[in-house]
Amino acid sequence: MSKKFGNFFLPKASSKGGPAVPKPALGRSSLRVNQPQRKPVFTKIFRWRLPDGQTRKPDSVEVVGTFTQWQKVPLTQNSDPDAWQVMLHEIPAHRTHHYMILVDGQPAYDGNNDGLAIPHEPEEVRYQIMTDRGPRVFMLFAQSK
Repeated sequence: MSKKFGNFFLPKASSKGGPAVPKPALGRSSLRVNQPQRKPVFTKIFRWRLPDGQTRKPDSVEVVGTFTQWQKVPLTQNSDPDAWQVMLHEIPAHRTHHYMILVDGQPAYDGNNDGLAIPHEPEEVRYQIMTDRGPRVFMLFAQSK
């Protein structure tokens, strides 16, 4: 049976008498050869809510971290009068970032963090919070598919 169909899938000989040479297929991989590789990124929505029992609304809620080079990014108050949020799209993926939520310029607890880390860099020390185990900053595990 293999002799019967064996040549069916092979390239046909050139009609000009030359050897049969398969032409490269134009697939997705050949189209990306000259395009720069895009670094993987992670998208994260940061949310903060007024703590239970607190009625005074802050003047500002911001996030700072390694993914913003410690520059403040404001969270906006959404339809819930006690909640603020921001969506950040270009967070470098496949690494752990350190960050803090600032409420009126002061570090505030983020219940949505991925863990706590000991601050090492000057920016981290500047924005640290005190816990039972000492000063800490929040961690974000930015993993993409």
